[in-house]
Amino acid sequence: MQTLKIGTRGSPLALAQAHETQARLMAAHGMPAEAFGVVVISTSGDRIQDRPLSEAGGKGLFTKEIEEALLAGTIDIAVHSSKDMPTVLPDGLELSAFLPREDARDAFIGKAVERIVDLPQGAKVGSSSLRRQALIRRMRPDLDVVMFRGNVQTRLRKLEEGVAGGTILAYAGLKRLGLGHVVTDLMPLDAFPPAPGQGAIGIETRIGDSAVDKMLVAIHDVPTGQALACERAFLAALDGSCRTPIAGYATIADGTLTFAGLIISPDGTQSHEVKAEGPAQDAARIGMDAAKTVRAKAGETFFDGWV
Repeated sequence: MQTLKIGTRGSPLALAQAHETQARLMAAHGMPAEAFGVVVISTSGDRIQDRPLSEAGGKGLFTKEIEEALLAGTIDIAVHSSKDMPTVLPDGLELSAFLPREDARDAFIGKAVERIVDLPQGAKVGSSSLRRQALIRRMRPDLDVVMFRGNVQTRLRKLEEGVAGGTILAYAGLKRLGLGHVVTDLMPLDAFPPAPGQGAIGIETRIGDSAVDKMLVAIHDVPTGQALACERAFLAALDGSCRTPIAGYATIADGTLTFAGLIISPDGTQSHEVKAEGPAQDAARIGMDAAKTVRAKAGETFFDGWV
């Protein structure tokens, strides 16, 4: 049987997501493990650890080399954390499937306290995400937000070493790694909204690869795909990147999509929210319209100077 090559980054979380994709394909098609090969690809985002991604080039740093391998035919599918995906994909590639979404909330992990509100004044909190940094500053302006780069295990080790008194990570990633027990508090969706795509595994393929597309239909989760279409349209319409703190989260119930979005200044002092609802099949339009609404609220100069 021909091997289906799955491209992924090499972090423990990325490998867990690749193996979850493999397991779902095996179950859906009755295929043996030997029918798959997991190809680990080092990305620029993995290698650059000395500065924020916003200074190094943004989200595409976690996908560029994997997408090059996909276009070259070295791999057949690419498995990504959806929140790491740029809104514009290279010519010839598409996001063709999403696995059922995990819990999209952020999780606080405290070294000596359970909740972020319990940290002493001036305490250090580690995060590499501009969105999380801005939300932390909005919630607790007195805290000292320090940059935490590296994979989940690296960040937890920094916390243990006392580099910071707490950190915030995606709950979904911790659960996929079997590390849910380290969480001391879950951040509420309304006060601490997630990044667009957070908690969802996206599968990227070559456009027109019908054999692969037929395989992926069996594991594609339609509600997750609709929610992500809305969130990614919201992000794209705002020209979102790692340099812009943007949050967005869509849910589907009984064919209706409900969306909440937020834009916030890096210092956490200014923010604008938007809510929208409509038929799930209109997901992308709802996301784009929500972006227009929140941009009108904020004014065209809101992003000036920090985008």
